[in-house]
Amino acid sequence: MDAATLSLVALAIAIVVSCTIRLHVGFLAIALAWIVGVYVADMSAREVMAGFPTRLFLTLAGVTLLFSQAQANGTLDLIAQKAVRLCRGNVGLMPMMFFALSFVLSSIGPGSIASTALMAPMGMAVAGQVGIPAFWMAVMIGHGGNAAALSPFAPAGIIVNGVMEGIGLGGHELANYLNNAMAHIVVVFSAYLLFGGWKLLSRRHDGALAVPSADGSGSAPPSEFGRNHWLTVGVIGVLLTAVVVLNVDVGLGAFACAVVLALLKAGDESEAVNRMPWRVIMMVCGVTVLISVLDETGGLALFTRILAGISTPDTVTAIMAFTTGFISIYSSTSGVVLPAFLPTVPDLAQQLGDVNPLAIASSMNIGAHLVDVSALSTLGALCMAAAPKHEDSRKLFNNLMIWGLSMTLVGSAICWLFFTVLEVGLSY
Repeated sequence: MDAATLSLVALAIAIVVSCTIRLHVGFLAIALAWIVGVYVADMSAREVMAGFPTRLFLTLAGVTLLFSQAQANGTLDLIAQKAVRLCRGNVGLMPMMFFALSFVLSSIGPGSIASTALMAPMGMAVAGQVGIPAFWMAVMIGHGGNAAALSPFAPAGIIVNGVMEGIGLGGHELANYLNNAMAHIVVVFSAYLLFGGWKLLSRRHDGALAVPSADGSGSAPPSEFGRNHWLTVGVIGVLLTAVVVLNVDVGLGAFACAVVLALLKAGDESEAVNRMPWRVIMMVCGVTVLISVLDETGGLALFTRILAGISTPDTVTAIMAFTTGFISIYSSTSGVVLPAFLPTVPDLAQQLGDVNPLAIASSMNIGAHLVDVSALSTLGALCMAAAPKHEDSRKLFNNLMIWGLSMTLVGSAICWLFFTVLEVGLSY
């Protein structure tokens, strides 16, 4: 068996392991990259280690450090608690408000997992008090965060944009973000309004709402923003402005902002470091090392030929959305699936002919993210963990599992419609 085939087998092993057991797939991927690269492909250890994505690591670490500080000092919590009260008792608007809150929080930097972790205790508590089905609150919170997952400031967006820049598809950050957001909004709000949302809009809850803190403690939020909250909001605002207007590197800028908050004693960097998603960061970095070995050995080209063999120009968007979606139900979307599939896009488009590479990449991005509120995903698990005690946990699990599986088909259909039939959203 040649090096190209063995490297592809190594990738398949990593994907299967990520779907079946709790072994850290990033560490496994590095070990496999070393074995295949050094002992099969005759690469040096230095060449294998050169595949470690240093820039991506620093960007993810900087952004997650800053927003872990904002979460630890209660700034994001306070913003969310104040926004919930804007619904003024309209029961049907409450799930929509939580979608919007998750979307906005995810967009500005924390990403889908952090925004869902913040919103789930509040949303599920409110749902239990006013009689909103826990399933719909989970769907709205999870998809709200995931709709903004490809924000240029969010971890998943940083990963995807970095991979796409590496394959010659850079400069599409806005398209990636808006395409994913558009797909989630169309799917989730259509389903919500068709299957019960209209009835909820006619209901009101006139009593007081006990909106818990993000940790589910039920403690009352501060009545006003304090010094640390205002400093945090100001520093984040400066960073976002600098990135957009001055083209400042978001990762390095985030490190500087985190240092400023620590020096001003507005954020505890030690607690923030403990809150950072190190598992996900090392997962994507490890898989990227393995992908670089695949590229060196020809395994990536072999993977592309296999994908091209099951696709046509008219079906590739649907097939890629379904494939990435199905694997993402059981595996990490940003840590495993997209770093593995996106590098195949340019050659896949070339082999099929007359296919926009951005259409294929967008289909992979959307298909992989639409399924992420299944019961097996982190987002679904966070919502189930926060569900009211009176909620039937088995029923909620089954409903979220059915929802996630159905999104493989829905994602496939919507990507085919958007990017093959209508060809919308490919340039903003």
